[in-house]
Amino acid sequence: QMVESGGGLVQAGGSLSLFCRPTGGFVFLANYLIGWFRQAPGKERELVAAITWRNAKKYYADSVKGRFKISRDAAENTVILQMSTLNADDAATYYCACNPTGDSWFDRSKYDYWGQGTQVTLSS
Repeated sequence: QMVESGGGLVQAGGSLSLFCRPTGGFVFLANYLIGWFRQAPGKERELVAAITWRNAKKYYADSVKGRFKISRDAAENTVILQMSTLNADDAATYYCACNPTGDSWFDRSKYDYWGQGTQVTLSS
């Protein structure tokens, strides 16, 4: 019910923006919490940023603070992850996920809806 876009190949130190949109009639509602997770090969899937749809309260993992910015566009029903100063540790598949109860930032089991992921690759 969600689709990510914007992934690709980027040079170290560069920037990239990822977009998350609901599909098939699915819309983000006021109490929803939308998160961006990432998973690199051989590593656990981790939450990097999240935002509440109602009032745009934000969370960032320490590893991306000051470099990533999450925002929402209510008119376009879209969540955007702006990434800058990218490094090798940021290379991963990025997933958009939605927690419809909005009651937990970190409990992955609460995120009922997931996209298929978009790949971010770094070149040196």
